[in-house]
Parts: sequence; C-alpha cells; structure tokens
Amino acid sequence: MSLHNRYDFVLLFDVKDGNPNGDPDAGNLPRLDAETGHGLVTDVALKRKIRNFVALTHDQSKTEPQAGEKRFEIYVREKAILNLQHQRAYSALKLDAPPEESTEDAADAKESDGNKPKKGAKEKRKGSASDVDAARKWMCQNFFDVRTFGAVMSTGINAGQVRGPVQLTFARSIDPIIAQEHSITRMAVATGAEAEKQGGDNRTMGRKHTVPYGLYVAHGFVSSFLAKQTGFGDDDLELLWQALGQMFEHDRSAARGEMSTRGLYVFKHETELGNAPAHALFERISALKKVEVPRNFSDYEVAVDESNLPQQVQLIRRVG
Repeated sequence: MSLHNRYDFVLLFDVKDGNPNGDPDAGNLPRLDAETGHGLVTDVALKRKIRNFVALTHDQSKTEPQAGEKRFEIYVREKAILNLQHQRAYSALKLDAPPEESTEDAADAKESDGNKPKKGAKEKRKGSASDVDAARKWMCQNFFDVRTFGAVMSTGINAGQVRGPVQLTFARSIDPIIAQEHSITRMAVATGAEAEKQGGDNRTMGRKHTVPYGLYVAHGFVSSFLAKQTGFGDDDLELLWQALGQMFEHDRSAARGEMSTRGLYVFKHETELGNAPAHALFERISALKKVEVPRNFSDYEVAVDESNLPQQVQLIRRVG
C-alpha cells in the first residue's frame, strides 16, 4: 500500500565505552568534527545497521519466496557483487542483458583516429530504455534497501538509478566527545616466526579507540512521492521504524561497547507535501546535560516540545 503522508523523524542513540563509527583515514579513531569536537556517525553507517537488521529478521535464503518474489533481500550486503544482482533482474524478466564494459571493450569502441565511440557501441552496453526500466522496477520490488534508500545500478549491466524515499543525515553528538586510545595485549601470536623472535613470550600488542560516552542525534526524512516511484509501502515503513528501534540490540561487538536507541520521534504530516518545515519540527526535540561530564543517558534530560504543534502534524513516539 502506497504512502500518502510525509514523515520527518529524530533518532537519539548513545554509545558507552565504544567506537560508534571509526574513521579509516584517522587510524580508525571515532569520527570527529575537527572544529567543535562533536562526534559524528555517517548516514552510511546507520544504513548499514538497518540493512543488517532487515537481513537478520527477514532471512529468505532458507525459504521459498512466494509468487517468485523476495521483497526483503538486501542489495548492498557484505561481499556482494552488484552487477550480478543486476543480472538477476534481466534473467528473471527474460531480457537480454547488455554486456559489461571492460577496458578492452572500451578500447574497441573507439575510432582509430580519436576518442569518438563507434556508432551503436554505447547503446549496446547500456541496453534499451524499456529493459532498463523493467530491471529497475524488479530491483525495487525485490530489494528492501533499493526501494528504501535508492541505488545507482547503472554500472556494468544497467538496471537504472533509483532515488530512495528515506534519507538520513550524519548523526552528531549533543556535546563534544573525547576519543580515548587504549593499548591492548593478546596472549598469542600468529606465526612461529613471531614466537621465535619473542623467545616464547608470545604477546601481540594492539590499540583500541573508544568514546567514554556520547549521545548522538540524527535526522531522517520519508517522501511519499518517491515512495510511490519505488514501491515503498506501509509494511516497509513499519519495518524501518522497527529497525531504527532495535538495530543496535543485534549489532554487538567488543569495538562498539554499549550502543542503544534512546528515542525515535516521528512527525507525521497529514499531507504528502508536508504541513511544517522539517527543521522547525526537529527543534522541538532537545537534550541537555545535567552534569558537567556525562557518562550515562540518565545524565541528560530529553525535552519534547509538543506545545502549539501544527494541527496537521502528529508526533508519534516510537521509542523513549
């Protein structure tokens, strides 16, 4: 069933003695705003956790799909080869998939006297517009994350591009955070050469980065117009709310410490265009620290301003 309302939402989550999102360009230190010291978690990291939750709760690999459709598969998953997913769409629809372009193919498609492609080469690689459109619709129908977040599927075997109805911002900590670095020891080595070098001591030293405590806030948006284009429906929306509320409960690791969703506040508009600016709604959710150095969620006071809420906007508390 199609959506007929616009949604804006605020997600509050925290981390204790963990690294919520390491920066590979900074030795995996927790991401920081260099000017303010506030912690950051990318939208990509949050989407990854949503994808993992959907894959965990809707694992259809062991069951036969109904009506030949797997609505909750995940397109961007670990070790996936995306062009093979595009090929599945063409195979399911019994379409002739255009060949993937290789370096050699690209060279063959050039004129000997310049860089102008041979006539018809580009069209052959890209496939017909009707085939691409059919493949794009198939991908939306079968992959939850494609119809939710969108995807660029025009690489190699062309399945088009999709603008997703659900978008997330970077999460930012309410207050500046401190990234701590810890030395850790493993009482084992990987090779005999290492053991011989250490004279049997067999120790491996390492480093670990954590945030003592941080409360983060992210903003999100759901467009009913784009939802109609991808087939994102009420069941997908309900699954999204469930994932945002429970995704950290099934994503435990030694590196992430304790992470929990502390609040999910959804503003439902009566119309598709919306009845109030998103930023004005987001400002109604605030969190103020009650102590100088917060180390627990109880050290914050979350305030929700529901006074003079626009009549055509409804606030729904999903968590918290």
